[in-house]
Amino acid sequence: MRHRKAGRHLGRDSAHRKALYRNLVTDLLRYERITTTDAKAREIRPIAEKMITLGRRGDLHARRQALSYIYDRYVVEKVFEDIAPRMADRPGGYLRITRLEPRKGDGAKMAVIETVDYQDVINLAEAPPAEETDAAADTEAEVEEPEAAVESDDDSDEVEEAEAAVESEDVAEVEEPETEDAPEAEGEER
Repeated sequence: MRHRKAGRHLGRDSAHRKALYRNLVTDLLRYERITTTDAKAREIRPIAEKMITLGRRGDLHARRQALSYIYDRYVVEKVFEDIAPRMADRPGGYLRITRLEPRKGDGAKMAVIETVDYQDVINLAEAPPAEETDAAADTEAEVEEPEAAVESDDDSDEVEEAEAAVESEDVAEVEEPETEDAPEAEGEER
């Protein structure tokens, strides 16, 4: 009987299992979304939520507790300074598990575990601020004006002829070293 033996063993001894959980939690909090097996996702969810709760507490002792579990100190900074303030109004349930189709190789049940506001964060990161879009439009308008001036000049034929001459010289220079190097290379090999 397995009375009072909760948790999944995942075919690993306890040290390997703990290291696996720490790696998965560290990566989950770093990227805020990972794809793993359903069993692993279910196991790391409560651990990761405890780390976010520590981030919400925000005191020194909580930070040291998080540092004792999470491998990367930059991830701990991210949890305390970025993720925890976003989750301040939630009483819990910071993560979502979405099941996927089985893995092709062995048919294992797969799942995506992510923070509940993952899409909101991605949308904010992709959309440029309004000030930047206005500035970009202004610079594009300034760039188009000089091009139009160059095209309207009568010297455009002369410019095209000069460009063609430069291109032909470049081609000739590229071909000459190849022919000269070939006999030298053959002599060195012998």
